[in-house]
Amino acid sequence: MSEVRFHGRGGQGVVTTSKILANAFVRTGQFGASFPMFGFERRGAPVTAFARFSSSPVREKTQIYNPDILVILDPSQKNSPAVFEGLLPGAMMLLNDSELKGNVFHKNLRKLAIIDASKIAGEEIGVSIPNTVIVGAFAKMSGLLQIEPCCDALQDFFSGKKLAANLICVDRGFKEVKIFDL
Repeated sequence: MSEVRFHGRGGQGVVTTSKILANAFVRTGQFGASFPMFGFERRGAPVTAFARFSSSPVREKTQIYNPDILVILDPSQKNSPAVFEGLLPGAMMLLNDSELKGNVFHKNLRKLAIIDASKIAGEEIGVSIPNTVIVGAFAKMSGLLQIEPCCDALQDFFSGKKLAANLICVDRGFKEVKIFDL
């Protein structure tokens, strides 16, 4: 089972990212569960979401204390001790950041993927909501999903022109993410 913790801020699509990925896993015949944890529910407030992906049913619905994958949608959180709390050895991290070096260090990280998802989203959908770019980058970084189920999953969240633009975001995330072995 893969346990993923998502960190970001209200308005970045943190919860939607986890839901789209869970939907994509289900479309492949696997199992996925996604759930948020809110503090103050307002734009800009810290938001954490959780997801579990597995080849067998996911029954546990508690927050994730020991993730093996971190997804950071807000680059200001990239070195927060809370983000790395409980991180398992050999973990992966996907970071939305304009600095392609990332400047992220943690003894348990073995793979770091970086993409300027906010910039891509701004170019493709006109607002810097990085969630769908992150979906594509997650598929590429983790190797757990192909891009097709990610694109198919978007149909449950968007339609028309928004769907078309977000499909481009997923594709660009998949193609443009930079992956570093640590």
